[in-house]
Amino acid sequence: MADMHLYGKRPVIERLKAAPQTVRAIYLQQGTDAPEVVHAVKAAGKSFISQTKEAFQKNFGAVHAQGVAAEVADFDYADFDALLRAEPRPTLFLLDRITDPQNLGAMLRTLSCLGGFALILPRFESADVNETTLRIACGGENYMPVALVTNLAKAAEQAKTAGYWIAGAAAEGGDPLPTADWPTPLAVVIGSEGDGIRPGLEKHLDLKLTLPMPGAQLSYNAATAAAMIGYEITRRRLTKGP
Repeated sequence: MADMHLYGKRPVIERLKAAPQTVRAIYLQQGTDAPEVVHAVKAAGKSFISQTKEAFQKNFGAVHAQGVAAEVADFDYADFDALLRAEPRPTLFLLDRITDPQNLGAMLRTLSCLGGFALILPRFESADVNETTLRIACGGENYMPVALVTNLAKAAEQAKTAGYWIAGAAAEGGDPLPTADWPTPLAVVIGSEGDGIRPGLEKHLDLKLTLPMPGAQLSYNAATAAAMIGYEITRRRLTKGP
């Protein structure tokens, strides 16, 4: 597969820590204050290529890279069937037409911090894990599986067969998130900000969750909605304990 680029100190450090075998080359702009990057490079048994500011900008353009970039292997998606068999069972987030890679990257970053989640993306009408996604994820892609499926509705059916319950994030009309009850294991569908969850997928929902919005009646960004639901799931899991 083709290589991708990582930009910025934290994404490069996290990749060196979690998956150094995927790192092909590391570039440092001369004069960059990045001792933590140098330490991570040495700890991973790698070396870096020092470049002048002019050469670095010529190679990597105007992207905000903090003077640090790396060539890495193309993203390795998880196997969806294997995720359904995983123990402990992750909470799945099925992303329906989330086309902004920055939203996808934000979800990767937040949900990887919370732990115990996996993202499921459709092959079409969706952002994929590209360089923009990785920049926003800030290393989160190393700590949470992401699976790619041909059909999200079929994936929901497979999850149900494997014992999952399917919840959908709804702007209104669902059970309020703070007081809602849900069975486990759980898969949560996040729909597009403009159109919500498509009907062919909505028919598979066992319950709907509505986020509190006592202030301005606008709408939550998709990544924010995923973060709020993910936090509540994690809070309850930690409160319940093993």
